[in-house]
Amino acid sequence: MRRILLGAAMAAMLAGTAIVPGIGAHPAAAQSGGMFQPVVYVNEGAVTRFEIDQRVRFMEILRAPGADPVSAEKALIDDRLRSFAAKQAGIRPTEEQVNAGLEEFASRGNLSVDQFVQLLGQNGVDRQTFEDFVVSGIVWRDFVRQRVVGQVRVTDAEVDEEMKKIIETPQTSHVGLSELIIPAPEGQEAEAMALAERIVNETHSEADFAAFARQYSATPSAERGGRLPLTPLANLPPTLRPLLLQMQPGTVSQPLTVQGAVVLFFLRETRGTLRPGATEQVLDYARLRLATAEEAARIATISDTCDDLTVAASRLPADRLSRQTLPQGQIPTGEAVRLAVLDDNETTIVNYGGAVDLLMLCRRSPALLANRPDAPVATSNEGDESVPSDTLPVRNDVRNQIYNRKVGEAAESYLAELRANAIIRRP
Repeated sequence: MRRILLGAAMAAMLAGTAIVPGIGAHPAAAQSGGMFQPVVYVNEGAVTRFEIDQRVRFMEILRAPGADPVSAEKALIDDRLRSFAAKQAGIRPTEEQVNAGLEEFASRGNLSVDQFVQLLGQNGVDRQTFEDFVVSGIVWRDFVRQRVVGQVRVTDAEVDEEMKKIIETPQTSHVGLSELIIPAPEGQEAEAMALAERIVNETHSEADFAAFARQYSATPSAERGGRLPLTPLANLPPTLRPLLLQMQPGTVSQPLTVQGAVVLFFLRETRGTLRPGATEQVLDYARLRLATAEEAARIATISDTCDDLTVAASRLPADRLSRQTLPQGQIPTGEAVRLAVLDDNETTIVNYGGAVDLLMLCRRSPALLANRPDAPVATSNEGDESVPSDTLPVRNDVRNQIYNRKVGEAAESYLAELRANAIIRRP
């Protein structure tokens, strides 16, 4: 059964959060009546200054991006739009759904709901802020299931293309990193996190990151702009490797919290090698033998695909047309050289003086996709150390990844449409 990870539809809200106590208590909010005044109206609802303040503090506790008034306001507007769409669709969360959502969220920090609510209270955050956050995710997930999931399809061609991309991408063996470590003494964790998030938002190049490192980093590498030597990936902590493998060179990581500090990494470069067999190809091609070059040119003109070529040759003797799929090394050298310069569905004419061959390349594929017996294929057991590093992912796992990505993209597109059609105004 296909694994549908609908959580991807709300990944922007929940991904990467970590519940961390001890950021320092805030004074109680809403001591002033002005805190409850609307800041922005969304359709028939309103977002108040108090809610924005609460969201900022909530995100601080989660050590998550968005712990600033501008981001919090945008997130609350999106929450209103999600809830509005769900309400229009008749979606109402049950008490059991809400309780399960609260328990699952609190468990990420190894806390019960009551313990997490107590932690929130110590930092000036109401339980209602927590519940509103979770409920918005629940109703949006149900809405996406009803309105989006059924419209998403993944074709075999898309899976083939993704598998090909995986095969042709070098496996990272070394990384060039720059580090920035911000001290976060007890009671100053929130300030350190805020600084780290500002650095992330304002870093657009290695030079930007280096300048911040020289100014704020508390390590000897600071004078070098945080630069570390090229490092084998295997030498880095296992918990850090997945983060780095998801990054693109020239980008900075999200803030990482460690004991007494907040850490940022800038990925300068990666080095690696292709997996064994990645450069080998299998060619699906057709050969049509004809009497003259003119006849070959005419058929080439009316044949856009190998299937077209088959139709065009249907009136000729059956032995004139052959189609086969072979590894490059098994194709006769003369034909292999001609096919080497062709893209899929392109043709070339080979004139031997007494006969003419029309060659058409139907498809060029990595040999590792040909399901050869010696081609390693990974199981779907993530993190299994016994699986060789050069194995290919399970095809169905790749299909699920594409599926979940398309669901997430479709959900975000729907949200953008809701935003465009909404009446959003300020008092």
